[in-house]
Amino acid sequence: MEPHRGTLILILGILGLVVCQPFGIAAWIMANGDLKKMAAGQMDPEGESLTKTGKICGIIAVVLIVVGIVLFGLMMVLGLGAGLMQGGLQTQ
Repeated sequence: MEPHRGTLILILGILGLVVCQPFGIAAWIMANGDLKKMAAGQMDPEGESLTKTGKICGIIAVVLIVVGIVLFGLMMVLGLGAGLMQGGLQTQ
């Protein structure tokens, strides 16, 4: 039986929230694989709660990435629109 990586996944999930969101992607992917192995009896199930917590942190980090990208895109579109309107009024 493989040892669990719950502590590593939790650390990656927390780093994804605090430092660098791509760590959250890694935590989410690793947690999915490990939870499947735990359910199949191939990995030590003792770290299941740590793994699930790391997965949740990873999911939140990914959601924050997506929200940030959407907000950045929206600000760019609104800024471009405002710039075009401002420029169009000044040419008269």
